[in-house]
Amino acid sequence: AVVEPYALDAQGNQGAFNIWHFDFYRMDDPREWEDAGFRDVFASPGLKLAEWPERAAGFLPIADWTLALHTTHAGQRTVHIEAPTALGCELLTMMTHA
Repeated sequence: AVVEPYALDAQGNQGAFNIWHFDFYRMDDPREWEDAGFRDVFASPGLKLAEWPERAAGFLPIADWTLALHTTHAGQRTVHIEAPTALGCELLTMMTHA
């Protein structure tokens, strides 16, 4: 599947928190993103996680965070987070000062 939806219920939360995981690996043309109706999903509240976003280049909104996973020669993994938007910077600051 190109997209998998999830809903999390947080205690005391009215309704669910929606998460969508997109795997654009199978997309051959970025216009498939538009044809699939993903613009509406990305405009709705919730967390959107996109793997292979370059396959939908020019159609995706600017990401609040970009994550790069790296593996060292010793087999350790590191995550590099960039926050290209004001919201992304605010969230990253909140996370690192928590």
